[in-house]
Amino acid sequence: MIAAEAQAVERDRLAAVRRYSILDTPPDGAFDRVCSLAARFFDVPFASVTIVDEERIWFKACQGLDATEIPREPGLCASAIMQDEPYVISDGLTDLRTAHNPLVHGELGVRFYAAAPIITHDGHRLGTVNVIDTKPRAITERDMLTLRELAAIVMDELELRLAAIRDVSRAVSQQRRAEKLARTLQRSLSPPHLPAIAGLDVAVHFEPFAEEEVGGDFYDLFPLSPGRAGFFLGDVCGKGAEAAGVTSLARYTMRTAAMLATGPEAVLANLNSALLLEKAGPGSLRLCTAVYGEIDLGDPVAAVTLAVAGHPSPVIVRADGSTDVTAGHGTILGAFEDPAFETYDCELHPGDTLVLYSDGILDAEIDGRRVEEERLAELLSGREQAGAQALVDGLRGTLLGTRLRDDVAIMALHRRAGA
Repeated sequence: MIAAEAQAVERDRLAAVRRYSILDTPPDGAFDRVCSLAARFFDVPFASVTIVDEERIWFKACQGLDATEIPREPGLCASAIMQDEPYVISDGLTDLRTAHNPLVHGELGVRFYAAAPIITHDGHRLGTVNVIDTKPRAITERDMLTLRELAAIVMDELELRLAAIRDVSRAVSQQRRAEKLARTLQRSLSPPHLPAIAGLDVAVHFEPFAEEEVGGDFYDLFPLSPGRAGFFLGDVCGKGAEAAGVTSLARYTMRTAAMLATGPEAVLANLNSALLLEKAGPGSLRLCTAVYGEIDLGDPVAAVTLAVAGHPSPVIVRADGSTDVTAGHGTILGAFEDPAFETYDCELHPGDTLVLYSDGILDAEIDGRRVEEERLAELLSGREQAGAQALVDGLRGTLLGTRLRDDVAIMALHRRAGA
């Protein structure tokens, strides 16, 4: 019964050692200072702060000893953790507890040993603060009190260290939860998949600036009638939950307006009115930029009508690799009751691709230079006969490793050759 109880105590003690995650950690100034104070106060050549593991004595700090660990048996520290009071050997040669100990008779030649256990708040003895001398000596009550105080300081440091580890763990856990929530919310704000439109190849890419925040970029593509489709890409000012609300409002307002309104300008005007109605209070604004377009695929040469509201101008990559920049930029949405929109009519010949993007690309730096609209057109040029996915992947590859300052969204609409 006694053996079983001892095994249970030791099992719980080792669990406490693991709880503090101290074993095999690098040197730490706080523990080194405790060790140095012990050696100086007792005027001894050897001092250490130890943790007693299952089969070893591990040194968190030591002075005068060139070792990181020794076997638990026949270590003195293994005996010192069997009681709450300091464990003292005044003369190792004459003390019956150590008369045959190899640490006494070996190279180290221990004669004096005194150790105070490092005791947790729930009574587990993790290890010791100990001092060693090669000659016999006595120890006073004041000396033992000092040794206990040094062990208590070590325990305080272990508690602080454990609290810091838990704080970091909580912060990491909260960060991961925030990132997971943001990704989930972001997915809910983006279409799960874009529909197949006859004669049109489509590719999109979205890259958030920060994983833990909900981005403000949005996009969509949807059929309007046989042979016709609507599409848009926009950017809400701001990040987080409020921006998510505006993103949702913008996306569903534009889809609804596209079914009812006559033309891209009317769709953007409807969204502007909705944003003005959704102001959070006096002086508050809910703003976004957007490009909305409609494409007629009834003929081999597709007719496109665009309306731009405060947004970067789309780029057309022709089948021969040349580029055209459409009309810019119009009035931002949600700011004025009578906005002015830039409109643009163009044609997509077989092999041509219309590229829409958010201003996160224009905020990026490539080779130390900000990407401006003209530079983006240069980056897209020379890609003759490139499809939608190839253009998006090429632009992603160009931006890979660059310094982003905002979310990046890209949509490419490619008029399929032979459609």
